[in-house]
Formats: sequence, C-alpha cells, structure tokens
Amino acid sequence: MEIEQFYDDGLAHASYAIISNGEIALVDPARDPQPYYDYAQRKQAKIVAVIETHPHADFVSSHYEIHKTTGATIYASKLVQAAYPHRTFDEGDRILLGEVHLRAFNTPGHSPDSICVVAEDETGHASAIFTGDTLFVGDVGRPDLREKAGMLTAKREELAIQMYRSTRDFIMKLEKDMQVFPAHGAGSLCGKNLSPDRSSSIGRELESNQALQQMSEQEFVDALLEDQPPIPKYFGYNVDINKTGADNYLENMAKVPVPDHQPALMPGALIIDARPQEIFKAGHFFKAINLMNGLKFETWLGSIVGPEEKFYLVAEERPFLQTLIEKTAKIGYETNIIAAFIPDQPMLAQSRPLNLSSFTSNTEAYTIVDIRNEAEVKEKRFFKHALTIPLHELRERVGEIPKQKPVVVHCAGGYRSAAGASIIEGFLPELPVYDLSEAISKFQPL
Repeated sequence: MEIEQFYDDGLAHASYAIISNGEIALVDPARDPQPYYDYAQRKQAKIVAVIETHPHADFVSSHYEIHKTTGATIYASKLVQAAYPHRTFDEGDRILLGEVHLRAFNTPGHSPDSICVVAEDETGHASAIFTGDTLFVGDVGRPDLREKAGMLTAKREELAIQMYRSTRDFIMKLEKDMQVFPAHGAGSLCGKNLSPDRSSSIGRELESNQALQQMSEQEFVDALLEDQPPIPKYFGYNVDINKTGADNYLENMAKVPVPDHQPALMPGALIIDARPQEIFKAGHFFKAINLMNGLKFETWLGSIVGPEEKFYLVAEERPFLQTLIEKTAKIGYETNIIAAFIPDQPMLAQSRPLNLSSFTSNTEAYTIVDIRNEAEVKEKRFFKHALTIPLHELRERVGEIPKQKPVVVHCAGGYRSAAGASIIEGFLPELPVYDLSEAISKFQPL
C-alpha cells in the first residue's frame, strides 16, 4: 500500500490517493481532478473509488466529476443523503482495494455525517486513518458549521458533544502507531488550533492534541466552542454543492468571459480588483474591492462576497486572470463571474495616502477600524478606542462607522486592511479613508 498526499496551500486542504495492486482510492479530492488523473497515469493504476468523509464546507470536491470520467464508485455515509450516484459507507462497511481493506467508522462532531476511514495494509495491520475534519494535527474539527447547511443539520452544542464521544469512544482507543492523515492543516477555517504539520500519529496526538487531553464533557464542549474563527459566507453553499455533485471544472471555467479589452461594466455591479494595493490605490473603479491575489484569495472572496452575488474580476496582467478564475472555482464561485479582464481605460478613483507621523502623534483625531477577527482582538489590541468590525462583516456593518472623523483601517499585516479600506471608501465616499497597511507593525499591542 502507498499513500500520496495532495496539498492545496490556499485552502490548507489535504486529499489522498491510496494505491494497492494497481487500484486507487481517492479521499476528499479537490475541485481540480487533473492531479489525480496524472498520478494514476504515472502509477499505471486505475481510480476505482472516491471516498467523501463528509460534505465539505470550505471547498468544492471533484468526486462526482471523477465518477463520471473514470467510472469510480463514490462512497459516502448514508447520513449525507447524497444526490449523486454512490454507495453508502458507514460503520462496519469495507472496501477491498487491491490487497488493502478500507473500513468506515461514523465519527459525528464536525458534521453529523462525518466518517473516518481506516486502512488495513496487506498484513491486516490497521496502519493509517484518514480523519477528514474529525481529527486534525493539534485539534479537532469545529462543530458550528452545520446548523443551517445540508440535509442533516445539528446545533453546535449537540455536535460538540458528539465530537467528545467520537474522540473518546473511537479515536483515543486506536493504536498509537497508527498514522493520521487529516483533510486540513494550519490556515484552514475548519478548526482553530491546527498544526502546520500535515500528518501525525495517534500516539503523538494523544500526547499533544489539546482536544484529546483528559477533561469532562462540559469542559470539552466549552473549550471547543470558544473562539472559533468566523464562518465564511460560502460555507453553506459548498455543502449543498458537494451533496449534489459539482459541474465539470474545466468546462465551467471555460465559460467565464475573458474579453481582450475592458468591457462596458454593468451599473452597480460588484468589482473584485485583485491587483497589488499600490496599483489599486493609484487608480481603480469606484466602489471596487481591493482583494489582492494572495495565498488566501479564495477564502476571503467567499467571506466577503455571498454565493448569490455576481461580480467582475480585475487583474494587472492576463496570466493572473486564469489563476484567479481557478481560485474562484475552488469555492464554486466561477459561475458568479460576469467577466474577468485587464483594465485598459483610465480609472479615476484613488485612495488617499496616510500621513503616518500625523496619525501617530494624534490617533484620537481618527476613527480607527480594526477588521481582525474577534479572537485576534481578544488576544491583543493595538488601539484602545478602535471600533472592531471583522472584515467578513464589514459590508453589512459599514453603517456603524462614525462620520465625524477620518477613518484609519488596520488588520494584522496589511492584506485585509487593503480590502477593508476599499470597502469603506466605496460606501462612505465623503469620508477620508486611510489604510494603515503594513505600518501596523510599528505599533505595540496594548
């Protein structure tokens, strides 16, 4: 048996290929199926199974497309009530893959329909477990994503209790030498204290994972529910897509209009400008949002923009347009793109530069808007009287910003503040709005 991990840094998502005797089973594949086809070709093997550990909230899976392309059988818990062709895969069920057995275990907690998959190697030894979003390196999956999404919903408190039982009754009883392969690493919003390590062992997690330490059920529930990261707008939308199966990846991206010249823009349409902030600030479309083409572009796109909203994509060079479309497709937003283009006409809106020395000498003369998440603010504040509005809520809450003073926006490093300042500029054009950007590093936490 061989195990190959495929890792997407942008979404901190890990998927897997398990191979035995020329047969491959995929676990939690990403939206783009091509890397798995390439792997199968290199190994001269056939993809025969695709296993979904649960309907994912943070990315669109290619399970249905792989099934249609290769004929591979999709396996998922009966609790998913999946609308795509599949075989149910629950406690007691096995898949024979070459000389390897893959066993399903129901582990509700992150979602009511979560499973883990144990791989028994050619000797019959249970050597690896694919934990999906049940167990991560350093933590367990958050229990607050399925209160409104999917056919099977559950309150966060109920799922937190189920996670306690799944970990105590199953995970913590596994052999210590069993290798752990989770669906996410550090940076994912599916948990809060994830390690940058991409795999582990049961023994290591028993020693160091805070969620697997001795505590009462109530202590576990309280700790798990505390300070979870925000829930992006697109999460419920992705659960629904993954329950039915996504459209063809390449075909959908090919439908995105990419005109050779700047198109006539629909009045009032949302514009996502992914150019570097210095280019954006020198000239941009009125009310455009400066969401730069960075490592977490897709996550922040789905946090700021709702799944029902249409938008334009703007980049500084044509090759970047394809990258942006690919990132947008990871969260199922490619059909929301009105057009993706390079601006070739003058853009009259400009952002004001901040006089840093003037601001530093009299911060009270400004309304300071801190757009970090509540947990970040709780950990440390930079300005005593700052107004906290997390970036993912800013478009809905911009009316809370006082209009008596100039506004300075800050985050932790400058990426989010560029987006936040551009949002406030568009909603409050009468106010001077400034982006503190990377200069936040010059200020000490209180």
